Amino acid sequence: MNATITGNWYDRNQRFLSAALVTVRAALMQCAKPAESVFGLPPIPEESNNVPDNISTPSAIEALCIAFGLSHFERDVLLMCAGVELDSSFASLCSALHGDTQQTYPTFSLALAALADPHWSALMPNAPLRYWRLLEVGAGNTLTTSQLRIDERVLHFLTGLQHLDARLATVVEPLSATGNLVPSHAALVEEIIAVWTGARAVLTPTLQHLPAVQLCGNEMQGKRAIAAAACEALGLSLGMISAHAIPLHPDEFETFTRLWEREVILGGSALLLDCDELDSADSARERSISRLIESTRGAIIVSSRERRRALHRPLLTFEVRKPTPGEQRTLWRSALGSAALTLNGKVEALVSQFNLDTSSISAASAGALVQHTSEQEHSSLAKNNLAQVLWDACRMQARPHLDDLAQRIEPAASWEDLVLPELQQQIVRDIAAHVRQRGKVYETWGFASRGLRGLGINALFAGSSGTGKTMAAEVLANELRLDLYHIDLSQVVSKYIGETEKNLRRVFDAAEEGGAILLFDEADALFGKRSEVKDSHDRYANIEVSYLLQRMEAYRGLAILTTNMKSALDTAFLRRIRFIVQFPFPDAAQRMEIWRRIFPASTPTEGLDMTKLARLNVTGGNIRNIALNAAFLAAEAQEPVRMAHLLRAARSEYAKLEKSLTEAEIGGWI
Repeated sequence: MNATITGNWYDRNQRFLSAALVTVRAALMQCAKPAESVFGLPPIPEESNNVPDNISTPSAIEALCIAFGLSHFERDVLLMCAGVELDSSFASLCSALHGDTQQTYPTFSLALAALADPHWSALMPNAPLRYWRLLEVGAGNTLTTSQLRIDERVLHFLTGLQHLDARLATVVEPLSATGNLVPSHAALVEEIIAVWTGARAVLTPTLQHLPAVQLCGNEMQGKRAIAAAACEALGLSLGMISAHAIPLHPDEFETFTRLWEREVILGGSALLLDCDELDSADSARERSISRLIESTRGAIIVSSRERRRALHRPLLTFEVRKPTPGEQRTLWRSALGSAALTLNGKVEALVSQFNLDTSSISAASAGALVQHTSEQEHSSLAKNNLAQVLWDACRMQARPHLDDLAQRIEPAASWEDLVLPELQQQIVRDIAAHVRQRGKVYETWGFASRGLRGLGINALFAGSSGTGKTMAAEVLANELRLDLYHIDLSQVVSKYIGETEKNLRRVFDAAEEGGAILLFDEADALFGKRSEVKDSHDRYANIEVSYLLQRMEAYRGLAILTTNMKSALDTAFLRRIRFIVQFPFPDAAQRMEIWRRIFPASTPTEGLDMTKLARLNVTGGNIRNIALNAAFLAAEAQEPVRMAHLLRAARSEYAKLEKSLTEAEIGGWI
């Protein structure tokens, strides 16, 4: 039952319940007459003759009897137990019938003796009173003499009050519809409504085994909003349980499912099973999830990233994606209000770069407007305009999903710090241009309409350690004002089948919202030349490579891979990389330029000869180590950085490299 409780219905239900209790009380009084002189029982009150008003919507006790198929006797047993809780005179009646002032509770024995139309089958474990746990049987020597007590959830239901059973409330979270949905999500709601409405027409009304609905994809908030909207439209209350909260022990699982199915009947409820963060390696939990989906009657929605395989119960799958670019533009303009008019088309840039849902757009807009207003109030010349504040707010919205999976690098390098040959410099600048202009080329100019394959922007940075691969990634992050995350592929690759793909999927899924720059280090750990398939391990290794290629081609951000050994990479893999930048070992002219730029302007130096320093045959990374070590030596000696400090630092760096300084490199330094 899911009756709308109005004030009139509530009052009439109370009168109906009171009259029903008086009838049961009268039956007990009649049976207790021989003990009346001993216990001083009160007479039957006059209200027992009152006939309640007709209730157009069934009273709670009537609805309960219909829903659970209670006989007249079972109904009165339940009312007798409710009477003990609601009317103190019932306790006196019970003690009189038991012949013991201490036994103030009802029992099956008392019910069989006092109530009309008794039948023994009402006591059976599979009969409604015990199967649906409408009442509890306490401790006792026999079933018939054990104390009976009405379940608290059922008692409140009889009085006209709805609430989730306390035993379920610890694991089931109520969800409500959050407001207007974007058109693409509203369309999915209509499909779910159509499916369940059609199924209801051919299923029994008491407890329907509706087809299960599966919502797939990474749009967690969208899936919940769709589920809540569909249930609200159908008059169902929605509760969500995490897959991790499903009981694994058979007895606990049975208790949960029985109580939930009872809730479906009492409250017109639907269950949202959240499997989004599920570890598929947990086989015991997987079995419990499958059993819950298959066996639990009523409306059930499954939320998961990947499609789950249907077993026996019909399982209808809907793919839930982020709002479309057009819908996101509408959401931004709505959230920003009149402020959107001042952005001069910058909303397009936000939609092109960030793939946010409704709640994230709302949160980013609200935070940015507050910050921007505050800056304007405290400074006649605000440090950031609204577009910049919005951009940074979007980055903040996307960070939490990726911070737990990869190391975020705060980029410090700029174009002035990057020393590369002209060709390589230009390729890096082209990468930045592709990221900036992809919205115009893909959407406005229509390239995305030809298919999404190959639209991901990816690059391979190849070269020995210290040649500037990571610095170039930092330069791009600074130029594009995007977050940069470092992923060590040697830690992502797993020897267990399927684990590598799962690790990669988590990274890409988390990065999608903000289009962060992903820097995959040690690419050859995964992307070495694919072997011929000689056994299952070779086959799965090739699957891992193919999976990453697929995700890179679809990723809306920039993915950069680094390797020290380009020759070790599969040529088929290289063909699918848009940009390949070879970072050469720096020649003398490039090393001199690196030395010129290596010391910050505030660092005191004296007598440094860049021509001599450039003779050191090392990479830019080594040059930075030498300069930094020399700065510490000079600071400790309370002197400016001199050639002597650099010589000492160079000897230390060469020792680390297991190389010897030659006279050609350091001759004439001091």
